[in-house]
Amino acid sequence: MVKVDKDTPLLWVLRDELDLVGTKYGCGIGQCGACTVHLDGKAIRSCALPISAISGAITTIEGLSEKGDHPVQEAWKEHDVPQCGYCQTGQMMSAAALLKKNPSPSDQEIKNAMQGNICRCGTYLKINAAIKTASKA
Repeated sequence: MVKVDKDTPLLWVLRDELDLVGTKYGCGIGQCGACTVHLDGKAIRSCALPISAISGAITTIEGLSEKGDHPVQEAWKEHDVPQCGYCQTGQMMSAAALLKKNPSPSDQEIKNAMQGNICRCGTYLKINAAIKTASKA
């Protein structure tokens, strides 16, 4: 249990209070996807969500897999997705939520699910290929 103001964004509770720094700050308005975590298995943006609005289980990149061997994480390594890597935890969390909901997504379903996750390095083709690989695992 942490003691913070009820309007504190989830992102700051994760990073500053719980020292879970895998979730990144990007834009601060929930538009870039760098801060994506799961709330009861659904991908959400943590930078603009006040802690008072949360009722459910939060999963961060640190909790996706204890050993870092979730199929999405393995596929990211296989396809050598990251360049700078800053956005990649948010990308992986969005991809993992998609695959949990839809284990065999079409290209269009991947595009729709990943919309709003911005990668300044432009690794979108590798991201899509990694999601396809993870869907087969």
